[in-house]
Amino acid sequence: MKPLNLADDADWRKRFRAPIVAYSTITHNNPNRGMVTSNRSGILQIYAWDVPTGELRQISDKPAGLVFAGISPDGEYFYYLDDEQGNEIGHYVRVPFMGGAPEDITPNLPPYASFSISQSLNNKLIGFTAAGADGFQFYLINNDEQGKLSEPQLLYTSRALSFGPILTANADYAVIATSERSKTTDMCLMAFHLADTSPEQKVLILEEKDGSLSPVGFSPVTGDTRFLADTDVSGYSRPVIWDVKTGDRLDIPLEHLDGDVNTWGWSHDGKRLLLAHLKQAVYQLYVYDVDKSLLHAVKTPKGSYFGGYFSPDDSEIFTTWSDATHPAHIIAIHIETGAIRTVLGAGDVPPSREWRSIQVKSTGGATIQAWLATPEGTGPFPTIVNMHGGPTAVQTEGFNASAQTFLDHGFAWASVNYRGSVSFGREFEKSILGMLGHREVDDIVAVAQWLIENGIAKADSIVLNGGSYGGYLTLQTLGKRPELWAGGMALVAIADWRLMYEDQAETLRGYQKALFGGTPDELPEQHRNSSPITYVDNIRAPILVIQGENDTRCPARQMKVYEEKLKEHGKDIHVHWFNAGHGSRAMEQNIEQHELMLRWLYRVLG
Repeated sequence: MKPLNLADDADWRKRFRAPIVAYSTITHNNPNRGMVTSNRSGILQIYAWDVPTGELRQISDKPAGLVFAGISPDGEYFYYLDDEQGNEIGHYVRVPFMGGAPEDITPNLPPYASFSISQSLNNKLIGFTAAGADGFQFYLINNDEQGKLSEPQLLYTSRALSFGPILTANADYAVIATSERSKTTDMCLMAFHLADTSPEQKVLILEEKDGSLSPVGFSPVTGDTRFLADTDVSGYSRPVIWDVKTGDRLDIPLEHLDGDVNTWGWSHDGKRLLLAHLKQAVYQLYVYDVDKSLLHAVKTPKGSYFGGYFSPDDSEIFTTWSDATHPAHIIAIHIETGAIRTVLGAGDVPPSREWRSIQVKSTGGATIQAWLATPEGTGPFPTIVNMHGGPTAVQTEGFNASAQTFLDHGFAWASVNYRGSVSFGREFEKSILGMLGHREVDDIVAVAQWLIENGIAKADSIVLNGGSYGGYLTLQTLGKRPELWAGGMALVAIADWRLMYEDQAETLRGYQKALFGGTPDELPEQHRNSSPITYVDNIRAPILVIQGENDTRCPARQMKVYEEKLKEHGKDIHVHWFNAGHGSRAMEQNIEQHELMLRWLYRVLG
């Protein structure tokens, strides 16, 4: 380890303080207006984007920050869930593009959780999910020419994990994605003909016999009823186009490509698709011509891409890009030439260490990919083994101020794409369902042993680290394989699946049921075996937990019970509570938490 550096001008602090642009979109009907998510104020908030000038104007001012939001197709309003200090439960509000007070668009509904709101391109209809005690409820709100909103009208209710509704350009059809026809995370699509007012309307369903469908969106062309989705029935994600009026289905197999091909959206004329190919956690972007069945590879730099869309004239791709040494910002890539220009830049950062990909054999013959970065000098090093959240996510090569903080202090850093991660095939992703926290632990152990055998990691100085599901795997691995670790640092973590189910928001309760195939009452043994609290007696290493007081994804009570039980058994655990929800969106709060982790690491490792 290098000497602990807590100076205010330390490089690791500068990286956290560099402004980023995490997300952007340009409105369909008014391409001079857009929306951006950025932390330039110090906390992630949404900004009005004047596209021609690049000027950004802050719209939201949420103390806990704001990530999920939308903008109307005409660019007149922003929409977001107005919650309480990051607890992700509240009401949708709208704010004018030029700024103003938030207007509650559902004042007569009880508070709800939601990850889904959309609007038809003709601006006449808004659709959103409201999840609560009655399950997932899907509402429609009429929007007249003066911008006056009607009372929400209930379209559909489901007790299972669901998303939507997504609307056609002229608001005559809506699609909902739901797992109610499976007992897992597998989704089907349900199409509603909104112009059909008959009491026994037939709902059109698209379903895979052994696979899942992920919704993307309708063609932007008025009168076009083609709906775009991804299907994993082949074992990897592939595009499928479903005409909700005729029932016709067009699969785009792209058999020569290994790995997932995820669809990001349509060109403005509805003739081309923007595709993101993700193989072994590495990106490549494509444009697919639907009429000509032609696939065009776009010249793209290595790194991570977070969403993308066609430019207003369909000649470029706008996307959020970063790599290990460059923070997230918006670039435009010319589709034909590959020319890249910066649209909205990020702040400057000190020089950072690059990553490399490694592959490791785990139990059952599984091949596990991980990212590895090492500090200056020669190993073996004290090492951080990191796990991403999800579980259905993936660590790709992107800028990570947390990783660079540990590298600055002489630690090696490795991030494991354990079984359950996407981009490695359906079998790899689904192999953990019903038995969470077992195969993933095997994979983490396999990577740690590879690091030791290859002279990277000091066997007695390996510390586990992760957030959300990664925090869960930190605690689960410490309990199931206690002899291997010097410590564990878990952020917004899961400690007890039963208590978690009792307290969490309905959106995540539905997801948990899908992951396990049932509730804790229905499957008590599986939930017990998958809970870190079950393995408290085994714990040997010190634990640091950083948990949000207002988190409805990984609620506070289950962590308090875990902490109490560890202390009763004489274990070394410290829980730091912060006033926000599922993770921090603030620069200085992130810095505070990493200073806490560094101080803890230097105490534990001496």
